[in-house]
Amino acid sequence: MTDEKTQYMSQDKLDELEKEYRDLKSEKIPTIAKRIDEARQLGDLSENAEYHSARDEMAWAQSRVKELQRLIDDAEVITNTGSKTVQIGSTIRVKSNKIEKEYTIVGAQEADPLSGKISNESPLGSAFIGKNKGDKIQITLPAGVQDYKILEVK
Repeated sequence: MTDEKTQYMSQDKLDELEKEYRDLKSEKIPTIAKRIDEARQLGDLSENAEYHSARDEMAWAQSRVKELQRLIDDAEVITNTGSKTVQIGSTIRVKSNKIEKEYTIVGAQEADPLSGKISNESPLGSAFIGKNKGDKIQITLPAGVQDYKILEVK
C-alpha cells in the first residue's frame, strides 16, 4: 500500500519540478510584482487592465509555487530495483486480446498513456502492482472487462 501523500517520480521529473519552482521564485514572481507596482503608479486601479491581469498572474504563480513545493516535499524518486514483481518503475510486457503492449509504471506526475507510461494510481497501473511474470489479471476499465497476461517484468 502506498502513502496517499507520496508523489512517485523519476529523478528527471523531480529536477524539472525543482527548476520550475526556482524559476517562479527567482524570476517570474519578482517580474510580476514589478508589473503590479508599475500598474499601481498609473493611478485608477478600478479600470486598469494591466494591474488586474498582473494580479491574476501573481495569484496563479503563487498557487503554482505552493503546489510545486508540496510535490517536491512529498516526492519519492523511483528506482527500478530489477525486481521480478511489478512495482513503480517497472516496465512490463503484457498480452491482451492477442495484442502485446509494453507499459512503464510511473507516478501520477509522469503518466502519459499514449507513450506507454501509466500511473500507479490508474486502474490499470494499480492492478499490475505486486503481480509477477505469468500472472493473469482481469481488470474492469471504462471500455469494459479486459484480461491481461504479464509476459515480462523488467
